[in-house]
Amino acid sequence: MNSSLVLLLVVLSCALAAKDMMRKSIVFDKNTPDVFYCPIHKPTGFDKLIVKARPLKKLCEYEGEPLPEDYKSDCYQDVDESDYACKEKYRIMKRLKKASADD
Repeated sequence: MNSSLVLLLVVLSCALAAKDMMRKSIVFDKNTPDVFYCPIHKPTGFDKLIVKARPLKKLCEYEGEPLPEDYKSDCYQDVDESDYACKEKYRIMKRLKKASADD
């Protein structure tokens, strides 16, 4: 019984780690404020993460609504349209707005 519980915990922690990696794979660099970066293939580790630059307006483009049938994302598993992506875009836009107000 205990070995089954341990195995379940290991599987759950691996799944959470993989999900966390996908969430963190959306990258914004303040030096390139017009774009965000997202993985184009399944990330196996941060040291092997291959990303593509996409216009910031394409991040959470559909604002959590269902994606059109013909939608083809350039990001792995449509990570750019996830709930996390929408929250991240809001955070980025808030940060950019604050930076422009400070100028």
